[in-house]
Amino acid sequence: MQAVREWLREASSIAVLTGAGVSAESGVPTFRGGAAGTPGLWKQYRAEELATPGAFARDPKLVWEWYDWRRSLIAEAKPNPGHYALAAAEARAAKFTLITQNVDGLHELAGSRNVLRLHGSIWMLRCLECQREREDRRTPLPEIPPRCECGGTLRPGVVWFGEALPSKVWQDAEKAAREADLFLLIGTSAVVYPAAGLAPIAKSSGARVVEINIAETGLSDGIDEFLQGKSGELLPQLMA
Repeated sequence: MQAVREWLREASSIAVLTGAGVSAESGVPTFRGGAAGTPGLWKQYRAEELATPGAFARDPKLVWEWYDWRRSLIAEAKPNPGHYALAAAEARAAKFTLITQNVDGLHELAGSRNVLRLHGSIWMLRCLECQREREDRRTPLPEIPPRCECGGTLRPGVVWFGEALPSKVWQDAEKAAREADLFLLIGTSAVVYPAAGLAPIAKSSGARVVEINIAETGLSDGIDEFLQGKSGELLPQLMA
C-alpha cells in the first residue's frame, strides 16, 4: 500500500480502467450477476441474449423492457467512496484519465471529469434513423420502445455484443495507456477485450501497473502490485 501511495505521488500521468466491481459496491447489479451474487437473469433471459443488435432487431420492446428495468435500478444507486476517491485523485494529478467499462454514470456523479466511456452510457438514447443522440434520465420511460422526434426508434446508447467500441474513445484510451506513468486496473474481470488489453499496453510502454480487486484475474501475474479488497475501501486509503 505504501509503495502504491508513493507511485501515485510521483506519477505525472495516471490512467485508470474501472469495471463492474466498482459499481457493484454501489448496489448496481453486475452484467452477468446480481449485486449480491444472484444469477445474471432477467425473467428467463441472460444479458448476453438481450444485449445484441440481433435481439433488438427481433424484439425491441423486450430489449427495452430489460434496459428500463436496469435504468430504474441504476437510478437508485449513489457513488461510493471508491468513486469519490478517484475524483479526488484527478483533482490533484497533473494528468489523469479515467477509462470505464461501466455505463451507469456514477463516476461523473462523483465529480470525475476526464472520463472515457468505452461501452457508452445507459442514459443516452440514439435514433436508428437520424442517428441523433440525447440524454434521457426518466425512469420508467413513458413509451417503450421510445421514439425519436423524427419518428425513428431509439436504442440504448451502449455498446452491444458484436459491436465495435467508439473509435475516438478507444484511440484516446490507448493513448492514455501508452502515456501513463501509473496505470490502475480496478474492479474489472479483465476478460472483456479490447478493454483488458489496456493494462498490457501501459506496462509495455513503461508504466507501473497496479490492480485492485477482490480476486486475482488473468492479468494479475504480469503487473507490479496487486491489492486485494474492495475498491471502496482501498482507494480512499491510497488517496488519503
